[in-house]
Amino acid sequence: MMGLVLFPGDGDIASPDVAWSYSGFSAFRRQLAQAEGFILSEMQGFGGERLWSQVATSLEPLLDRPDDGGGELSPADCGVILPRLEAIIGQWQDQDDAPLFQQHIADALQLAAVLRFCIEKDVELLFL
Repeated sequence: MMGLVLFPGDGDIASPDVAWSYSGFSAFRRQLAQAEGFILSEMQGFGGERLWSQVATSLEPLLDRPDDGGGELSPADCGVILPRLEAIIGQWQDQDDAPLFQQHIADALQLAAVLRFCIEKDVELLFL
């Protein structure tokens, strides 16, 4: 499967990770953007003209990046993203159409676990 894996930069293969196909990660990020009140495809870098400075979201380090560019998020970035991600998970779980969000909820819970691990161990979150 061609896709993306997010994992802690601690060098331990037993550490938690989360993986998506590229299309799955794209769908996940579109839902996160929607939860933040904007449409990802309208943003610069995603086919649109809207500047990232025009939206207020603590998820920007996760959302404003190429799907396949590799890279990392610092433990500080993880600490900024985690509380908002957890709040969105709660919103998704409370929706009447929660079954439609089951995969996104499962992915978000796994991502939250990886972010929490990176924060606790003070290591970067790597994208591969």
